[in-house]
Amino acid sequence: MRRDVHVTAADIARLAGVGRAAVSNWRRRHDDFPEPVGGTSTSPAFSLAEIREWLRGHAEGRELPPDEWLWQDLRTTVDDDDLADLIADLGAFLVYVQHEADDWDGLSARDDETLARELPARVRATCAKTVSTQAFPETVPVARVPLVRSIARLAAGRGARGTFEFLRERYLEVHTRRVYSTPAEIVALALDLVGDGFGSVLDPACGSGSILGRALERSPGARLLGQDIDPVAARLTAVRLALRSDNARVRAGDSLRADAFPCELVDAVVCNPPFNDRNWGYEELTADPRWEYGLPPRVEPELAWVQHALAHLAPGGVAVLLMPPAVAARRSGRRIRSQLLRRGALRAVIALPQGTVPNVAVGLTLWILCQAADGGTPGHVLMVDTSGRPDDYARVAVEAWRDFGEGRELDEPGVSRSVPLVDLLDEDVDLTPARYLSTAGDDLSPERIAGARSRLAELFGTIAGLIPVVGGPPPEELVLVPLPELVRRGMLVLEQQAPPRPGEEPSRGAPVLTVEDVLDGRPATGTPEHAGVKPILTRPGDVVVPQIVTAPVARVLTKGDALLGPYLSLLRPDPEVLDPDFLAGFLCAAVNMRHYTSMSSRYRVDVRRAEVPLLPMEEQRRYGEAFRRLAEFRSALREAAALGEDLAQLVADGLTHGAVRPGE
Repeated sequence: MRRDVHVTAADIARLAGVGRAAVSNWRRRHDDFPEPVGGTSTSPAFSLAEIREWLRGHAEGRELPPDEWLWQDLRTTVDDDDLADLIADLGAFLVYVQHEADDWDGLSARDDETLARELPARVRATCAKTVSTQAFPETVPVARVPLVRSIARLAAGRGARGTFEFLRERYLEVHTRRVYSTPAEIVALALDLVGDGFGSVLDPACGSGSILGRALERSPGARLLGQDIDPVAARLTAVRLALRSDNARVRAGDSLRADAFPCELVDAVVCNPPFNDRNWGYEELTADPRWEYGLPPRVEPELAWVQHALAHLAPGGVAVLLMPPAVAARRSGRRIRSQLLRRGALRAVIALPQGTVPNVAVGLTLWILCQAADGGTPGHVLMVDTSGRPDDYARVAVEAWRDFGEGRELDEPGVSRSVPLVDLLDEDVDLTPARYLSTAGDDLSPERIAGARSRLAELFGTIAGLIPVVGGPPPEELVLVPLPELVRRGMLVLEQQAPPRPGEEPSRGAPVLTVEDVLDGRPATGTPEHAGVKPILTRPGDVVVPQIVTAPVARVLTKGDALLGPYLSLLRPDPEVLDPDFLAGFLCAAVNMRHYTSMSSRYRVDVRRAEVPLLPMEEQRRYGEAFRRLAEFRSALREAAALGEDLAQLVADGLTHGAVRPGE
């Protein structure tokens, strides 16, 4: 018995293989389009059964995407609470198909009753080697065999791994809070700090498996171990890794209370453990042998995870853990921090910029721990603060750690320093990096301060001349035209970029223009890992708009030959009929703000809903020049604010270091 489920406009667009705008047009133009059955006025929900019937009658010869229809069929098969288990079961079946393709070809030729009877034993036997003996149900209802066959047909076209990644991605979109993924940039940084050549890695709070998956890419033959307290996350991750490697084991369970790998030693432990969990097992684990550096206080679960990681490190191994900044300074944990330092286990603390981990109000830190092969105690600990380097924090951290590992004594003011161990072992044992970094006291001369004042005064003079001269209102009211109409008339081309789906290769061959590049007004700085699927090369005169911003931004490019990155919209106006600066000015002006979706402190910008006036080309150029000057005015204001802040700090440092004194 199939359930009827609700679908959104985005789901309908996927089912039809069209854009969201097409769905909106259908709702306006077709009286027989199904009415909403739920949701809100701005985000309505529709009956899948009704939408299915309507689309089949209005397909107009289009081929409907089989993967999206299969996904919606899965949703009608079980309740939402059971959907993850169904996907994990189908993933286990895909492991069997991938490993035993010939056996499946023979079995799939049998009738449904025979397949339902024989399939469970074959899948379980295959998965016993890579996932677990319980990875697949003992029985399969005959009514579910057509679904199994559909999955196999999809896998024949896009591969077993690509098929599972598609199902997993769709599940995570619907259940965004069920399984947490560590940001890709943090995962890459943590593995860069571990270094190349590791043969085994453990993530004791593996969640969606992003760390283990990336580790496998870095070291394809590595042995992977993972555990997670959420059985759904563990099952999905186990299948995901089994489709990539025969050398992965993922188990469900609480790593602190019930360690699934108590005797395993690995080359690397990389983990984003849960924070502030007061129910971590303090009472049950008081005498646990892992607490080699001291019993973690009840309010310090993070120090339990630190010692759990160290207990699994082989001699010479490295652990990188993402930690909240408070762990570095709480008085309750100072004894354990002291022992970690005295015995050479803690080698570095790296403070990250705020915002690098979404939905976390503070800048987190990375702790690097080592299991010394020779038992010696190093004389220094690396302290790095990248909070002032949000654009290149990963490079700063990796270079500092590499230089430190080569035995160099670091002292970059405000950024990094190799701190003598004795300086850390005071009463507080505060391991906050900023506390130990030196300041740039060697260049606080009166000449430098005077030069900074002169540059700021010069910039203030430039700013005043950038404000465009404006007059009264135009003789006629501006009539706004929807952007899709300009596209239809051939006045501009619209391209939009999305990140690659699992299994899809990103575009390569040129620097990638990222959202951050557009917001900062800088040239393309992205690498292939930041690229999207479509190879969209930019040109001078293109207008690029980020799709999620705190305030709408539209930038006119002066250079081309970069690949358009994800979450960007590109508008390429015909310069004979549409001025780029004129277009950009109206796209991010208040007149279009009402068309963009508010998301708390941010906006989701769909430029297809924007409107611009159609004016004679000479008039457009006058508007465009005014908008261009306003953009330069805003840029100069930001530069002046940054220069002013630097000057204020420079004067304060000069006064406190005795390099200058107050004037008469």
